[in-house]
Amino acid sequence: MSDWLYSDTVKDHFTNPRNVLLGDEAAFPADARGQTGNIKCGDQMLMLLQIKDDVITDVRWKTYGCASAIASTSMLSEIIKGMHIRDAYTIRPQDLVEKLGGLPEYKIHCSVLGDKALRTAIDDYLAKTGRPGLFKEPSTVICQCLSITDKDIEDAFNHGARTWEDLQQATKIGTVCGSCREKALELLHEFAHIYGM
Repeated sequence: MSDWLYSDTVKDHFTNPRNVLLGDEAAFPADARGQTGNIKCGDQMLMLLQIKDDVITDVRWKTYGCASAIASTSMLSEIIKGMHIRDAYTIRPQDLVEKLGGLPEYKIHCSVLGDKALRTAIDDYLAKTGRPGLFKEPSTVICQCLSITDKDIEDAFNHGARTWEDLQQATKIGTVCGSCREKALELLHEFAHIYGM
């Protein structure tokens, strides 16, 4: 790997990923399950959580993704152990990128899989414990294929996405069927007006 473009932390988490699910799901009795992404575009994430008194006690994950996706999810799995589910729900890709010592710009979108799968798993747990939607911010799914919401697009805008290409790089939106492009571009335009940019 002489042309390695990543930090030593990314390299460590990629070559020695923590908390990976070995075998099938039955090997890890989970209280919560979250899956996100789409195998058609090459990225899919499964996140399993064990939770006691609303605190994450253990985690396992599996992904079909690149080095950035593996490293960021490995880092995420370490961060959330011992964390209250309310705090874990607020973790964003930028938090992981910072902990990893950065990622190349064109790989930032790979870090979104883990946090999305984590929130999906926590939502699953909340539904199972009679508290569906407790932490959810009201949002509208724009990209059905990858479950990308208006909140995800707003977050990408606030981190510099101004064009369709920027948005794809930040979120992977439109990389499966592309039918969300028009609505996503409308939102980018709307956010430019809202934030005066």
